[in-house]
Amino acid sequence: MRSKNYTKQRYGIIQGLRSFKNTLPLKIKKVINKKGHIFSETLENWKYIVGDELFKICFPRSFKNANRVGKSYLSIMVKRGNEVDVEYSKKIIINKMNTFFGYNVIDDIKLITFEDEDILFKKKQKIIFTNNEFSKKISKIKNEKVKDSLLELSKFFKKK
Repeated sequence: MRSKNYTKQRYGIIQGLRSFKNTLPLKIKKVINKKGHIFSETLENWKYIVGDELFKICFPRSFKNANRVGKSYLSIMVKRGNEVDVEYSKKIIINKMNTFFGYNVIDDIKLITFEDEDILFKKKQKIIFTNNEFSKKISKIKNEKVKDSLLELSKFFKKK
């Protein structure tokens, strides 16, 4: 077997099969070692940790590990309007997370709100189809087939 010295891998490699550990780039290994295990386990078991009701309205966004200055915390994305439910169940989530891992993994939870996609889509539809600028732009199109299909599509959305 021949060895290669000038590769982007961590070690000089021997031609043939390699272990999975040596194939990953260094930056990815650092991320996995810092927070990958806890965050990935949290994502996999989120429904078990929070329950069915909270599972529908929130999901974990990131995990910050404790250091000398700050505490470890979990950032959770919550649908707008459901912040109070998650706020009241913070302590329960922290206790379940710590018992799931067997030691104190999380000290605090930070909530981040976001708009539900359905609400954003409905607002965009109202803005787009009530505006006359689009009908003017459609009338300027030279291709008749495209123009007709866009006009029919806009009529369909105006009815709803």
